[in-house]
Amino acid sequence: MDRRRRNSLAASPLLIGAVTTLIVLVAVFLSYNANNGLPFVPTYNIKVELPEGAGLQPSNQVRIAGTRVGAVSSLSIHQDPHTGRVSAIANLKLEKRFERLPADTKAIVQSVSAIGLKYLELEKGSSSRTIKAGQTIPVSQTTEPVNIDELFNMFDKKTRTAIKQNTNNFGDGLAGRGLGLNNTIAELRPLVTHGVPVLHNLAQPSTGLRELFIALDRAASQTADVTELNAAGWRDTDTFFKAFASVTPSLEAATEGGPASLRQAAHSLPYEAPFIEKATEFMHLLRPSAAALRTVALPLGHAFAEGAVNLKAATALNSRLAESSQALQAFAENPVVSLGLEDFTQTLEVGNPLLAGIAPEQSVCNYLTLAFRNFASLESENVGVGTLARAGVVLAPNGPNNEGYPASAPANGPSPEHEAITDKLIPDTGKNHLHANPYPNVAGPGQPQVCEAGNETYVAGKAVIGNVPAADVSANREITNREENLFGETYPAATLKALGLTKATTPSKATKKPAKGKKK
Repeated sequence: MDRRRRNSLAASPLLIGAVTTLIVLVAVFLSYNANNGLPFVPTYNIKVELPEGAGLQPSNQVRIAGTRVGAVSSLSIHQDPHTGRVSAIANLKLEKRFERLPADTKAIVQSVSAIGLKYLELEKGSSSRTIKAGQTIPVSQTTEPVNIDELFNMFDKKTRTAIKQNTNNFGDGLAGRGLGLNNTIAELRPLVTHGVPVLHNLAQPSTGLRELFIALDRAASQTADVTELNAAGWRDTDTFFKAFASVTPSLEAATEGGPASLRQAAHSLPYEAPFIEKATEFMHLLRPSAAALRTVALPLGHAFAEGAVNLKAATALNSRLAESSQALQAFAENPVVSLGLEDFTQTLEVGNPLLAGIAPEQSVCNYLTLAFRNFASLESENVGVGTLARAGVVLAPNGPNNEGYPASAPANGPSPEHEAITDKLIPDTGKNHLHANPYPNVAGPGQPQVCEAGNETYVAGKAVIGNVPAADVSANREITNREENLFGETYPAATLKALGLTKATTPSKATKKPAKGKKK
């Protein structure tokens, strides 16, 4: 009879399917709740108060000394009713064997990897008091370090451009003021020394400094209705300072020359007093000459009469010039001419910085002449029936992110290669390092007076991106002249003469032959 029952149980597909489904459901339930611990297993539940969530998520791991001891079961928001400060409360489920952690245990939010996955690290303290189940680790014992992705996200394109402009402006403002800065720093030391107690007092909760910023926030929200008027005021202020900045060189020149002019005036006025006295005496001496003018009045009148005839002819000439003057006036009053002159003025204003930046490339570094010379020499190899262009192939070195294949970052080593004969592996030849300088210094305005393009010192085994220090730029500028060809060879004398680079020389006198019997 028992044998019959066993055969009937094994032969029931419905019962076998139900048992299989139950096993699968139990396995899915256990795997789904694996991060929160196995069911029916006792845990040690505590809380951690964090300044911010810092990307921490439920089910993230909790570690002690790098070993997983539990998980974050949930996160909630908490607001202090006294200060209004908002923080995050993380509920932790720890293994029972770690119960009664020291009361001075610290919590740190760490990153598992660069993709942003986080975990909570607990650093056990040494206090004799313990944290009971359900108690909270205060926010004063928690730390949230700044993540590398948050740091990099600060430097977007606008921020990088503003940093570059600020650096240039600060550099121009600090140039030549090293002694003044040193004196300022020396004078600031007493201020810092006396400022430390002041800052300690401000940091006390009793000062209500935080409430001050809350009140400032309320004041800012109340002024939101007049933001347009405030913006208009700042725009007008900006217009004023732009106009003021446009005459800065004149103001600086006047300010710099003012003291010298006053000193020169104070020095010169005593010496000018005798000149004024002599001029007064000279005018007294001219009185007899003015009296003698009576006798020469007749000849002088005749001269004026003759001059009147010439004046009539000049009047006729002026009437003929009236048409030209009217045409010139119409030309000046033509609005198109005014617009053209304004456009021409704007073109000059826009082109002036461009020319100021391009001019040193030629006048100091000779880059434009070298570019035309090198372009002309591309097809300068004469083969009898024509010319050829010279070309060469440069292979990219081995290694990650090399220039021969798509790269995810600038090449910065290593560069493994095999020797040609022994086939021995060289771990790193130091060749797979990117050297790029898209904006080299060319002695332009605000730049070091060096010709950086083509003269940078090559640093082997190290990636160099951007400008190098002026000390690492060689001073071997290549200067060209019209007397040399593309290859640096001097033209023959006939070619130089045809080009007008030499003056025709007069034939020298033939040397006299010595007489017979006489020594030279």
